[in-house]
Amino acid sequence: MKTMDDGAAARLHLPTQQNLSSRLDQLPRRASGRVTGLLPAQDAQEHSMLLRLLEIGFLPGETVQVVARGGWGGDPIAVRVGQATFALRRQEASMVQVQPLDDASLSAKELV
Repeated sequence: MKTMDDGAAARLHLPTQQNLSSRLDQLPRRASGRVTGLLPAQDAQEHSMLLRLLEIGFLPGETVQVVARGGWGGDPIAVRVGQATFALRRQEASMVQVQPLDDASLSAKELV
């Protein structure tokens, strides 16, 4: 499992307008994306949330896919990172910046 120290969230590159990132919570069901960064924490609770996201694999460059959404309001969101699937609250998913990918741009290795 990939882990990072407490200062990792501050060292992550933040998305720029060039890479046309959107938030993970905005991806439609079955859509894929590549993590481009995490939004900066506004308080201690968000900082803890960012560290948890980093520890479970939401690192820049990782491919993610929205697998399913909960009923009313779409909360929680089931997201696949690598071989693992996690349920994220909409608030957690909104902190992950992604570059949407079309299926044709994914390599065969990433689809396995």
